[in-house]
Amino acid sequence: MTFRKRRDGASPPYEDVAGNGLLNRRALLGRGIVLAGAASAGVGASLTGAAAEPLKNDQWSLEMGSVVPAYQVPSRFEKDVIRTRSNPNNEFRNSHARTPHHLLQGTVTPNGLFFSICHSGLPDIDPAQHKLVVHGLVKQPMVYTVESLERYPMVTRMHFVECAGNSAPMFSSAPLQVTAQALHGLASNAEWTGVLLSTLLDEVGIDPKAKWILAEGADSLGLSRSVPIKMALDDVMVALYQNGERIQPGNGYPMRLLVPGCQGNMNVKYLRRLKLIDQPGMTFYEAKTYSQILPTGKSWLFHFTMEVKSFITHPSFGHSLKGPGHYEISGIAYSGNGRIAKVMVSADGGKSWAEAALQGPINPKAFTRFRMPWRWDGQPVVLQSRAWDEAGNVQPLRAEFVAARGQTEKPVTSPLAFPNQHYNSITSWGIDNAGSIKHVYA
Repeated sequence: MTFRKRRDGASPPYEDVAGNGLLNRRALLGRGIVLAGAASAGVGASLTGAAAEPLKNDQWSLEMGSVVPAYQVPSRFEKDVIRTRSNPNNEFRNSHARTPHHLLQGTVTPNGLFFSICHSGLPDIDPAQHKLVVHGLVKQPMVYTVESLERYPMVTRMHFVECAGNSAPMFSSAPLQVTAQALHGLASNAEWTGVLLSTLLDEVGIDPKAKWILAEGADSLGLSRSVPIKMALDDVMVALYQNGERIQPGNGYPMRLLVPGCQGNMNVKYLRRLKLIDQPGMTFYEAKTYSQILPTGKSWLFHFTMEVKSFITHPSFGHSLKGPGHYEISGIAYSGNGRIAKVMVSADGGKSWAEAALQGPINPKAFTRFRMPWRWDGQPVVLQSRAWDEAGNVQPLRAEFVAARGQTEKPVTSPLAFPNQHYNSITSWGIDNAGSIKHVYA
């Protein structure tokens, strides 16, 4: 297929801009790629002959449908779009439920598919009895109920939450053949509504000696984390709603701390206590569980921010390509340091790159969907994405990351393994000439 340049000398929006068929992202803004894609990839069907006759009435068009439920649930044909669970029998250990990124689009994670980690199961909290106390180095300790917090000015913000151990399988010395759900499913994005923590701190009055806040949950293990006062006065909130409805039990009902851009365990669920203190609490979770050891032997303590990251969700492991033609490469990018500035995509294992289109609005510390039109010629390829944030941080190449953080000596045998944390390097998907997709290191 050949393309002509426009009279003004500029390239048409569907011209190759990088190796292995990546097309100019401006193609997504016009209709040329849609028409070309349908013609060459067979993604639609032409109406000729008998096929041009009026559509037949299928059975569902001939009978009354079912009763509309009081609470809407997905179609029965979407039964596979679910979270995978590491501990479905609720044994006495952590439970993980992972978001199926490879089966979703857009940037908002539905509440029922939002990832969840519970250290002692789901507490059955009566919101009418639940209380939040703010005390310690304050001028006036206060107790808040769910009902009283509803009277305060509330804000609505779009933010991601990511477990520090998300993508831990990527530390393996050999790539695991699992989906983006198994690799990156401990990160999700939602619209949160609640009361800014600064509002409550203004009310109680901060003692000048206070430098940290110890946040504690009401679950049986009482997970607690220390948050710097400076951070708490920025964009931290006590969240009551998630995507417009009350927060779900697995995500902290009836209230949770939301610390945008920081590792998930700091976003304390079932929030019941905020104690202002003059030094970090050095709790079990921050002193041991979330303080990983670097190759140098030093402990990485209080590394809060989740760094700039991206990964391709379509196409990825679990999908297959149905022959050569036009496709869209799509994925998500995010950064705990602010907005995503750009995402580059490669279809030749990093030899050449092209800039993807970013789907707006681009919110700070939130998922951003990127899209890149692509013409596959049926030959083996390796797809990658690499993100930059507005602070100038760039997603590291795998060799760079391994040199700095290390990796396991042997292949990790389970996608649930937890050898390290804060993985944010590149994910590579290899596609063979039959359209089959594997997870590869490149």
